[in-house]
Amino acid sequence: MAMLEHLFPVDHPTAPGHFPGNPIIPGALLLSEALRAIEQSLGLNLSQGQPVSAKFLHPVKPGETVSIEFSELKAGSIRFACAVGANSVMSGTVAR
Repeated sequence: MAMLEHLFPVDHPTAPGHFPGNPIIPGALLLSEALRAIEQSLGLNLSQGQPVSAKFLHPVKPGETVSIEFSELKAGSIRFACAVGANSVMSGTVAR
């Protein structure tokens, strides 16, 4: 199991429109950034065509740091789980 962190800045450009008065980081962006961090860590190219399953569990606010844990499975896929502090925010798998 490996661990990475990603900070979503308070002034992230997607936050004000998603949702006005109560900004959150869009789920698609959370997933994209988690996969990009995993790619960079492993030196892989997890192209957009790879099957991905993700479950969004809790919203992420601008200014929060997301911890990304991941491990490679025997079947060649990668399982990942993301959290902000003690709150799980997303989990899923991606094919290699």
